[in-house]
Amino acid sequence: MTTFWIFIAIVVLVSLGLIWLPHFRQQKLLKAEESGVRKQTNLELFNERLAILEKERQEELLDQDEFESLKKELEVSLLQDIKQGADESLDSQAKPKGLLWPSLMSVVLLAVAGYSYQQLGAYQNIDSPQPENPHAGMSTEQIMMQRVQMMESAVQQEPENSQAWFSLGHAYISAGQYDQAVAAFDKVIELVGVHAELLGPKATALYYKAGQQMIPVVQSLIDQALKLDPQDPSTLLLVGMDAFFTADYNKAIGAWQTILDSDRADVDRAALINAIDSAKMRMQAEGGATMPNDEAHKGLKAATAKTVTLNVSIAPELAAKVSNTDMLFIFARATEGPKVPLAATKVSAKSLPVTVTLDDSTNMGGNVKLSDATDVEVIAVLSKHGSVKPQPGDLQGKLASIKVGASGELVLDTEVQ
Repeated sequence: MTTFWIFIAIVVLVSLGLIWLPHFRQQKLLKAEESGVRKQTNLELFNERLAILEKERQEELLDQDEFESLKKELEVSLLQDIKQGADESLDSQAKPKGLLWPSLMSVVLLAVAGYSYQQLGAYQNIDSPQPENPHAGMSTEQIMMQRVQMMESAVQQEPENSQAWFSLGHAYISAGQYDQAVAAFDKVIELVGVHAELLGPKATALYYKAGQQMIPVVQSLIDQALKLDPQDPSTLLLVGMDAFFTADYNKAIGAWQTILDSDRADVDRAALINAIDSAKMRMQAEGGATMPNDEAHKGLKAATAKTVTLNVSIAPELAAKVSNTDMLFIFARATEGPKVPLAATKVSAKSLPVTVTLDDSTNMGGNVKLSDATDVEVIAVLSKHGSVKPQPGDLQGKLASIKVGASGELVLDTEVQ
């Protein structure tokens, strides 16, 4: 604030200087010129009178005594005229003329500056600055990378801090940097030893790296973790997510229910209940016997605003390419930031056309949920090989953007080449 007002004072002083300096310079020049003219005129008159006296003496109209007397009077008169001119110059300096216009211009300058600042400036914010959003103007991906960088800095400062490495590993998963996540969890294991709660996140990172496939190394880590702790939440979340994604709903419900029954305080119980309810609804949609109970139905209804409902169909020209043994994978991911699925489901191709609802039930390994997003991209893959990754001959459809809480139409209209 002090610097701001110093800057304003400098600007005003410079402006006033531009007004007043030319005025004083002009007054000085005028006075000097007036003084010089007066002095020159007095000297010319003195010389003319002296020449007349000398001529009269030469013509013997004046004797020597009279000439000297008149010459002395003439010199005294010259000195008096010069002194009178100097006195008048001092008086004029004491009373400078022409102050009206510079004064008026100064007043106008200050008035215009004050009015302009009051109307266009933001002086009212100087003493009451508004808080700044540290993430203003940043995309989700940029915010995620900033978080990763902060945690990387933390582990550099405290390389033996196992909790910092553990948090960094989860940040890497959210940012889609799975190799770095595995390395971070390995560092934690090196520091504190092998524990189920460390093997589960490491398995999750490898699972995402493999394109959400239950490869042998992932299954081995899951088996090892559950042997150490049969109720480890991070491991059971991954088991349930993969089972749900492959339409093994009973296995998914069993894994998630085990977490609920453990009464652990560090799990999102509401999300688990929603996941179990969603699995029951999928079983019902595919002809299973399990029906959602009233309490679960109410929970799902309350969560409608955080879901994406899609009417999935096949383009008529591609209908002949669909087999009853094909599987339909549908998943949503954020339109910005890491391309980690926020919600996903799998249904049989024989159900087409079908209505599906995506929700938080697949938030089994990361920190980002569908309910946290505003807009998502939805991709559907009709797989003939049982893999979510599109392969030649598969059919695909996409919604570039849909708001969470909305419904939409998704048409499988592209054959993968």
